[in-house]
Amino acid sequence: MNIDRTPGDFRRAEPVSRPGPVGRVWGGIKRWSGDNPRLSRVVWFTVGLLLLALLIWAIYPAKNSGRDGRIGQGAQPVGVARAVSGDINVTINALGTVTPLATATVRPQVGGMLVKINFTEGQMVKAGDVLAQIDPRPYQAALDQVRGQLARDAATLANAKVDLARYQALQAQNAIAAQQVSAQAALVKSTEGIVISDQANVQTARINLGYTNIVSPVAGRAGIHLVDIGNIVSAGQSNGIVVVTQLDPMSVLFTIPEDNIRTVLAQVNSGAVLPVDVYDRSQTNKITSGVLSAVDTVVDPATGSVKLRALFDNKDSKLFPSQFVNVRLLVNTLPGQVTVPVPAVQRGADGAYVFLARPDKTVTQRAVTIGIQDGNKMQILSGLKAGDTVVVDGADRLRDGADIEIPNLTGKIAAPSGGAGDEAARAARRAQMQEAMTKACSADIKKVCAEATNARETRMCLFRNRDDLGADCQKAMSQMRQAGGRRRGGGGGGQ
Repeated sequence: MNIDRTPGDFRRAEPVSRPGPVGRVWGGIKRWSGDNPRLSRVVWFTVGLLLLALLIWAIYPAKNSGRDGRIGQGAQPVGVARAVSGDINVTINALGTVTPLATATVRPQVGGMLVKINFTEGQMVKAGDVLAQIDPRPYQAALDQVRGQLARDAATLANAKVDLARYQALQAQNAIAAQQVSAQAALVKSTEGIVISDQANVQTARINLGYTNIVSPVAGRAGIHLVDIGNIVSAGQSNGIVVVTQLDPMSVLFTIPEDNIRTVLAQVNSGAVLPVDVYDRSQTNKITSGVLSAVDTVVDPATGSVKLRALFDNKDSKLFPSQFVNVRLLVNTLPGQVTVPVPAVQRGADGAYVFLARPDKTVTQRAVTIGIQDGNKMQILSGLKAGDTVVVDGADRLRDGADIEIPNLTGKIAAPSGGAGDEAARAARRAQMQEAMTKACSADIKKVCAEATNARETRMCLFRNRDDLGADCQKAMSQMRQAGGRRRGGGGGGQ
């Protein structure tokens, strides 16, 4: 059979593409995923988590240990300060309220129309100053009336006394009966009683007239007047005329826990004058200073606290009535105490500690016993001596034995206290700690440090693998570091 073909019928055949190894693998994965949809989702989710973990591991700064066990590849910049010896104040902080020694609501003592107000709101007044006046005319008339009654009865008494004297003279001559003399003497006594009553009425009227002038009972600042001119006031009305508040001296009432009252009373009973400082709400601005004046006699059973009063000179009016203040009571001053800045003290599972800077620009962790805090100073009862250099900034990035860099360092770093003088004790302590660490880390030494040939290599190996050690071994190493058992992070030997 002949087949006729034209030139246009001969076309170039396209090559057939065959998948490569990667394509064949990917195709197999897709086919497997299609055949096992549920299992494939679990597998892909797991692969995603692994990739995410690898990414985090790649970008997160890994903890690196140098050959001698120091943290990181470079020195950590830190701020340092020296432990100093000085006085430290024992203070009690409390919340207080400014309370005037006297607050008087001026009320009228007689009734009538208010005709004068003699003060300006906010004016400083003295005790006895006339603040307002009630119409005095009715009380003046009452006074005149009782004066007239007194004058009439006084005249009657005088006449009775003259008659009595005449009767007594006649009785001496037996010219009058004794009964008449006795009756006249009784009349004199009766009239004397009337005169005394009239005198009391005159005094009462005079007092009521004086009450028409309303005076200030205390010295202080007059507030806003509560009654206007022309109003009718009555004796003892509830709202009064004005409130006068004593401002100088001013007192502050505050409470302290009953646990502290024994210390305060010991100082007060010895005759000591305890200074008191008051601060504003933020406790940053000092308002004024005064002294403790009184301690209450009972403990409030509801709060377990005792009330105290402090007095302050308030000529400059820095304290305002009912103002909220923070009180700082100075109970005692302890001389010659070792103190460090508060940021230098760190706290861990084993208690408080500090990082001591060494002359070779490394740090050692030192356990300390802390006392009281005075502002930005912390009392150190044991563990440090004056002159030791402690880290106050950047301690959160340090571990025992780490290299440090101190910008703007002035002077030299003194060797930590307890070095040369206590070398024998330190050596014995290191030996005990080394024995305890070897015992606690025996299983870990066999596991990760079997190739170590001596004690120093063993310690360095344990430090390099400290994150993989057991809890007992890590605790023993921590105690050895705190006891000063290593010169640097890796081991106790020299380099």
